[in-house]
Amino acid sequence: MPDVSFVAVGRTPSDPALEGFVDLTPDLVIEVLSPGDHSRDVLDKVGEYLQAGVRLIWIVDPKRRSAVIYRSLSDVRQLAAEDSLDGEDVVPGFGCPLKEVVG
Repeated sequence: MPDVSFVAVGRTPSDPALEGFVDLTPDLVIEVLSPGDHSRDVLDKVGEYLQAGVRLIWIVDPKRRSAVIYRSLSDVRQLAAEDSLDGEDVVPGFGCPLKEVVG
């Protein structure tokens, strides 16, 4: 499970009695790295998310004050603290300076 996930309006089940976890692929997944995370494990998660159909993945590294953005295994961008996270077409209009997230 990711640290944070986002599912667009209209993609969630409309049953108000639904409880617990829903088997639904998020549109955006955010992983915030912990000191004990291993890069291989993180890359495995990214692969699993992409294979499941996640459209946008943010891997945020507070220690390095950076983030890596994945749209696919070949569409990867590195962000520095001076850059901004962008919801792109997945969360249109959302943006956040990375330095506000990583300090």
